[in-house]
Amino acid sequence: MTGQELQQLIVAKWGCSFDVQLRRVRDRVFLQVMWRYLEQASFPLTESEYLEHLDAVSTYLHAWGSTEQVKEFIANTKKRPRLGKAVNIPIELGERASEWLIEDN
Repeated sequence: MTGQELQQLIVAKWGCSFDVQLRRVRDRVFLQVMWRYLEQASFPLTESEYLEHLDAVSTYLHAWGSTEQVKEFIANTKKRPRLGKAVNIPIELGERASEWLIEDN
């Protein structure tokens, strides 16, 4: 999945180009669909910067083998990003989690 495909998936579901972030919470990783969106006047990124960001996120999702997992979650969720509340999509890293999650010392 490319960044543009991720954007199309988000727009098809929620009607806006919402921002996404990868977040680590303890030993889990989440793709967060944030409440800010590209079409907002106050959105901090240009369209090209936004697409570059989505490409970077998509690269991680592809490397983790979780693109289908994200597509399925977005298709089936009833949740919607709203002010102060992101949609959290859990990413299952499986046996390879230790390759991606480095302990902070």
